[in-house]
Formats: sequence, structure tokens, C-alpha cells
Amino acid sequence: MTELRIEPYEIPAATLGPENPLPEFRADGDDLQIQIDPSVPEEDRRYLGWRVGHRVLPHRMQDNYDRVKRPRAFRAAVLENEFLRATVLPDLGGRVVSLLHKPTGRQLVDRNPVFQPANLGLRNAWFCGGIEWNTCILGHYYLTCSPVFAARIDGPQGEPALRIYEWDRVKCFPWQVDLILPPDSPVLFARVRIVNPHEHELPMYWWTNIGVPETPGTRTLAPADSSIHGVPEIGFALAGVPIEDGVDVTYPVNAPHAREFFFRIPDGHRRWIASVDRAGRGIFHASTARLRGRKMFVFGMNNGGRRWQEYLMVPGRAYYEIQAGLARTQCECIPMPANTEWTWTEAFGPLDIDPSHAHSADWTEARRAAESALDTILPQSQLDSLHTQFDRITRRRPTEVLATGSGWGALERRRLARHGKPDRIPSELTFHESTLGPDQQPWLTLLEQGILPERDPEDHPGHYMVQPQWEAMLEQAISSGFSDHWLAWLHLGVMRMESHDPDGARAAWQRSLERSSNAWALRNIAVLESRAERPEAALDLLRRAWDLGPRIAPLAVEYAQALFRMERHSDLATFAASVPQDVASNERLRIMSVTAAIRLGQLDGVETFFDSEFTTIREGEVTLSELWFEYHARRISQAEGIPMDDDLRRRIRREFPPPMHIDFRIHREAPA
Repeated sequence: MTELRIEPYEIPAATLGPENPLPEFRADGDDLQIQIDPSVPEEDRRYLGWRVGHRVLPHRMQDNYDRVKRPRAFRAAVLENEFLRATVLPDLGGRVVSLLHKPTGRQLVDRNPVFQPANLGLRNAWFCGGIEWNTCILGHYYLTCSPVFAARIDGPQGEPALRIYEWDRVKCFPWQVDLILPPDSPVLFARVRIVNPHEHELPMYWWTNIGVPETPGTRTLAPADSSIHGVPEIGFALAGVPIEDGVDVTYPVNAPHAREFFFRIPDGHRRWIASVDRAGRGIFHASTARLRGRKMFVFGMNNGGRRWQEYLMVPGRAYYEIQAGLARTQCECIPMPANTEWTWTEAFGPLDIDPSHAHSADWTEARRAAESALDTILPQSQLDSLHTQFDRITRRRPTEVLATGSGWGALERRRLARHGKPDRIPSELTFHESTLGPDQQPWLTLLEQGILPERDPEDHPGHYMVQPQWEAMLEQAISSGFSDHWLAWLHLGVMRMESHDPDGARAAWQRSLERSSNAWALRNIAVLESRAERPEAALDLLRRAWDLGPRIAPLAVEYAQALFRMERHSDLATFAASVPQDVASNERLRIMSVTAAIRLGQLDGVETFFDSEFTTIREGEVTLSELWFEYHARRISQAEGIPMDDDLRRRIRREFPPPMHIDFRIHREAPA
């Protein structure tokens, strides 16, 4: 019998904190320039880099979390039958944080014992473990640390099933994941649907990430003899599987540094990936054909990789990721035609293989053993048949909404109705008007009254919108005279900036300043000046914005960064000493202040700075270790009266390895 219930899920949890009110503007281009080695076949090159340029708006950054973990009871939707218990957190992106195999008591996924956001997501905050759903664009999804909708639906045999869904605000489309666990099934199914409701093509992206335990004997299995991976100074290149450069890369513990491999499963072959331990036990992920890509990501066995593991979880824990996506790699979108929906079914379940086969040096034997075991549990024909059967589940209306996400889907439905446009958002995705709240209210007023309400420039600008339809409404509200005020012009500038119109954005922000002096427009124009490589002008604008206020930490950090880039270390030190205490405690400001002190030769008391517990280090960032090396180089230079040259820097790297708690270096470095 299958059950679905809501219950508390209590773990130690850090505080997420308020969002950053400063808009994070998209990259200048929509495509990434990716270096590709000639070894990569032409068939795998077509969309590499296409439409995966960095974007965040209309979302705001989540960069104000801490590392103080207190017991917290999250709301969990638990889907359970005789074999599996899946625990899903609607308030954290619909993450499947636990998948327990009840007969053996095994966790099939890596269950993170804490909630600890770290700087790895598109909006900064992200946490590891379990099964996460990533769509829209390259990176960990915008809602990974935000609520989504959860609803009870009827499964294929009338048993309860769980629907996770939301409205994507960046590309404006709905997505849903129906988690189905039939009675007596040892497999959890996820039937995914994404809908392009527009008259134009969408560049589409989807990757399902599965955190799995990393142990000394863990191996990844997939039906591929080659992969695509990143190589320093070469870019994407073809790699052998399982052996690359004399190393069996299917064992995560063989990776000295962070690595990722996109397995090249031949067209027409079954799509699956698995992780098994030394005893041949683990988890498989299989899917219908649309989900083409498979990937393995490991942090690596160096100090930085180990540090990231405990930084994201707790000491003594290690995990890695197996993943599945629409494209061959994650560095690409694929074109989704207008007025189209795509569906596929994913399957997650326990895998047990004779360890002598699972860990055979004969790669063909190992992967065939895994596939044979998978075919016994879930033949591809059965999965394809279930996919067809699940179609009616996908189109069923919920019997009960268990958790609500944002009000943006409801606002879009209201906009379509108001403008007499066809509503192609599936009716079975319930975006009830009761979800419209304070975040949506200014835009609802614009929609229904033609007015964007004004607020005091000392207040935050509120939530952003960047859809072209809202830009047209806002322009009309301004030209009519009903909203010819600083806030409307500010938002219009943000919209124009996101549509790659920096000149139009500048004009709007200048109008905003004419209507009322405000730090928000000054800061945004400073971004334009910085991108135009006019640092003095950018710095002056940020100084004026800070003087005008509100004096918030994000603005202080950007002003300090501008001073830092111009190497005005004395001015930076003076500024940092002048800010309010709540701003002075900001980690990024503290890092820059200490860096300025080191550059000025003011080393007294600096070493204790490195004893701190740092919170916002970005994946791949080496700021702290480089600062450690610079501090010791300057200290030795002063003490021994020797120059700060390359010989000294090489000596420092040999003699003063950074403490592990500040060593986040996960990539290979040149020898000292």
C-alpha cells in the first residue's frame, strides 16, 4: 500500500536570511564562449555554449545566509510503500532529501544531515544531497532554496502520488514533476513535464542531480566507452571510459581534483547511470529516451575537495553526483519549439550486482552486469509502457494542494486573462489566486489599474519583472502620467537592461534620478560604467549611492569592490572602518578589508582573521588560500628583508600550506 503524508523533518539548519535587493544583471551575451578540443565529435558541438549565459533576474540573490545551525522542522511530504520511503521538502525546491530502501535500511541517495546553504547556486544559496530538479539555465536552479507547490494526485492504481510544480519566472514556462510510487514497487518514478506556452522557441535546459554516498569502493557505471570532460587550457575534450590517462575515472576516489564526465551513451541505447559501493550495492537512475545526457561530478581527493565535502555537510561525510539531462552536456540548451510540451519518465531504485562483476577490470563486463540487473528490475519496455500510462496522471487535477509556492504563476494567469490571451498553462497546475501576496501586489496594481505604486526611495525597490509584456505595461503607465515617478523609471531600466538595451536602461535610470534622488539608480548606472571600463565613474556613482543610502551591506560591498579593483587600499580601509557595525560584519567586506591591510603592509592581527568560519565562498573560488599565501609572503619579506618576487612566492606555497578550513582549491594548480 502507498501512503502520502505531511510530517515534520527536523535537522540542524542555518538561516537563509533576506534577499539582496540589488538586481544581478545578466551577462552581456546569451551564449558562452566554450573552448572545444578537436577530439570532440561534430555531433556533440552543435549547441555547446548556446543560450547558457548567466541570468538571475527577475529573481533576487540569496546571499545573506549564515552557518549557525539550529534545530528546525521543515515541512516534508513523505511518499511511502512497502519498499521505499521518499522524503520531499516543498519549501526547498521539492528536493527528495531521502530515499530509504526499507527492506535493507539503506539510504539510496546521500542524505545531508544538515541544511547549510553555500555559494554554488544561480542565486548563490544552494545545499547538497538527495535528488534535485534543475531547469531553465545552466546551474543549480533558482528555487533550490525556495518554496514550490506540492499537491496530492491520484496515481495509476488510485494510490496517492505527489506533484511538485512551479512557474519559471526567467523564461516564463511551467514545469512539473509527478512522483509516483505504485504499491509493491521497488522503484520510484518521476514523470516530468515542461511546457513552452509561447509562440516562440525556448532554449530549454533540464538536469536531474542525484547526490550519492562516496566511499573508497564506490564506482559509477554507465553504458558508454567515452565521455566529454573539461581539460585545463584545452577546454572540452574527449575522454576514455573507464580509463583516462592511465586512471580508472569511474571510481570517484581516483580523482585528485574536481572532475566532471559527460558519458557519451550511443543513440538508440538504453539511458541509465548507476552508483554502487564495494559490495555492488547502490542506486540506479534510468529514463525514457528524451533524457539523453548522463554525468558524474566529483569534488576530488585533495584538501580543497575534502573541505567542500565537510563544508556542505559535516566532517566525515563525502558524496558525489550522478546526473541526467536533456542534452549531452550541461553547457548547452536545446531548442524547444513554440506551443510544445515535453515529457519523460525517470526511475530511481536499488541496484545489487555481484561485486566481482561490478568492479571487474573488464569495463564491458561491469556495465553489462549493471544493465542486466536493471533489466531484471525494470525492463526498458516496461518503463516506456509506464511512461505512456503516466500521461493521464500528468493531466489529472490535484485532489489537494499540500504546499504553496510563489504567487507569480497566479499573476501570469491573471495577466493572460486581463489581456484576453490564451492561457496555455496546463489547468491541472493549480496556481490559485490566494497565492497572490505582497510581492506581487505592485505588479497586480499595474495590471489592473495601470499604476505602479510609488514608495520612498529609502525603501527597497521590491521584486523585479522582466517579461516584455510587463515592460510595455510599465511604459504605458509612465507615458500616461500615472506612474511617472522614480520607482517606475527604475524598474523600466532594469527591464531594458535585461533585454540587452544598456542605452535605454541608462536613460531610464537617469529619469529615475530626475524624479527623485535614489541610491538604486545610481548603483545601476555604476554597473553600466563598470562594464564600459570606466572605473572612476563607477566608483563615484557608488560613493554617491552609499552617501545617499540606505546604507545596506550589499551596497557597501560593491563600493568596496570598486575601491579594491582600483587598488585604492587606503581608501578601502578608511571606508570599511566607517560603516555601521551590522555592515562591518559582512564577510565580503571583511575579506576585502584584510586584503587591503595586507597590501598596505599592516600585518598586525591579520593572522587571527584566518581563524574565522567563512560562509560565502563560491565554488571554484580561491580567495582565502591566495590571501593566506600573500600574507605570509609579505610577512617573510618584512622579517627577512627580501623582495616579494616569484622565488619567495614559490617558497611560501611549499612552506606554508593553508589550513584546511580555508582551503577551497578544487582544481589542479601548476606546481610551485
